[in-house]
Amino acid sequence: MSEEILINVTPQETRVAMVENGVLQEVFIERERSLGLVGNIYKGVVCRVLPGMQAAFLDIGLERAAFLHASDIATRDAESEGASTISQLLRDGQELMVQVIKDPLGTKGARLTTHITIPSRYLVFMPYATNVGVSQKIEDETERQRLKQVVLDDAGDEGLGYIVRTAAEGVPDAALRSDMAFLRRLWGAIQERGRQAGAGEMVHEDLPLSKRALRDLVGVEVEKVRVDSRETHASLVRFGEQFVPEVVERLEYYPGERPIFDLYSVEDEIQRALDRKVQLKSGGYLIIDQTEAMTTIDVNTGAYVGHRNLEETIFKTNLEAAQAIARQLRLRNLGGIIIIDFIDMSDEDHKRQVLRALERHLERDHARSHISEVSSLGLVQMTRKRTRESLEHVLCGVCPTCNGRGSLKTPETVVYEIFREILREARQYDAEQLLVLAAHEVVDLLLDEESTSLAELESFIGKPIKFQVESLYTQEQYDVVLM
Repeated sequence: MSEEILINVTPQETRVAMVENGVLQEVFIERERSLGLVGNIYKGVVCRVLPGMQAAFLDIGLERAAFLHASDIATRDAESEGASTISQLLRDGQELMVQVIKDPLGTKGARLTTHITIPSRYLVFMPYATNVGVSQKIEDETERQRLKQVVLDDAGDEGLGYIVRTAAEGVPDAALRSDMAFLRRLWGAIQERGRQAGAGEMVHEDLPLSKRALRDLVGVEVEKVRVDSRETHASLVRFGEQFVPEVVERLEYYPGERPIFDLYSVEDEIQRALDRKVQLKSGGYLIIDQTEAMTTIDVNTGAYVGHRNLEETIFKTNLEAAQAIARQLRLRNLGGIIIIDFIDMSDEDHKRQVLRALERHLERDHARSHISEVSSLGLVQMTRKRTRESLEHVLCGVCPTCNGRGSLKTPETVVYEIFREILREARQYDAEQLLVLAAHEVVDLLLDEESTSLAELESFIGKPIKFQVESLYTQEQYDVVLM
């Protein structure tokens, strides 16, 4: 598996693309005007406690109040020890240190926790926890024990929590201890800033996207990290030398005339990731629909007819779809509840193989996912952790023409609405004639296929009806004006 990370930097925006074997798998976008908040630590003030929801809203200086659930409140301190309900844990006006775990999504404010975590290259530091864990992706049991013991020995009796990250596999003991010392110093500085900060102020900001990519995404499989900005490349080299020295030799400045994202057709892939339809190589296709509550993915055979029989055709299409779905979830950053409608299979072994294929392809995903079950209707139900906006929500807004419905009334429907409005106006008001303002397609239909109906209507109301094309009107817009 050959991996490369491409970093495209402009003054307004930083984009990071993860490419595996020449194919785009993930893209991260950070804009100067709307920086992500996940990982940032704030001094929040409780503005409303909701006992019925076991939650509270906090002011952390953002446009919308942020949400904190009782389950996300650390209870190690003496004040909250033994407390269980939100009313026992928090009170209006109380100040506390909180961390953002989900960016504001749609109409929802940011999601908070007091279980603060601070990541470094090899570790995640948890000052309010007491356990030491090791990433599940490190499978060698001897190595797991070594890593855990190094952390436990260095932590001593401090009673703080750590998670050993996948990147720590095989690294020397000294590198882990160095990371622990750095994290302890950083936590001390955060605590001091927290004591001095006012309510609603940010206490600690996570790294910018380019540096987070170096810290979180560069594993042993990544051969190159190519950056198209000389200034950012120099900054990443300095950062790498201090925190991730093994990555520095893989950092490469790209000075080419051709945009770096064009080299791997990344721009084209991003455009395709905004389409509902995803074409499969076999001729089958996926239809992906994103709603506020969930994402649905429908698998279709399309033009694929196979070589043997229908069951074999369906099985092959579903196997190909499983791989494509895993990639699309990463590429589009789809999270929350996901319902997949694979083509119905009668063979139980085929069903198991398709599910295993989906699980296998999801293993490379950085976001945690869980396939719950196949429902009685044959639908695969799964969840994928959502911490940031999907690619569509970052790059797109609601269509002003259809207001997010995804469909428009036909010209025929609008014509009949106009006829009803003309009757209504003619009965209510006295006018010499009526003028209809509408879109080109609607006026064309009125004067062509509906001309007979129009003549009958003019005769019925006893008034002439004139028409005017309004080029700025959408297909559904019209006005009936009395003259």
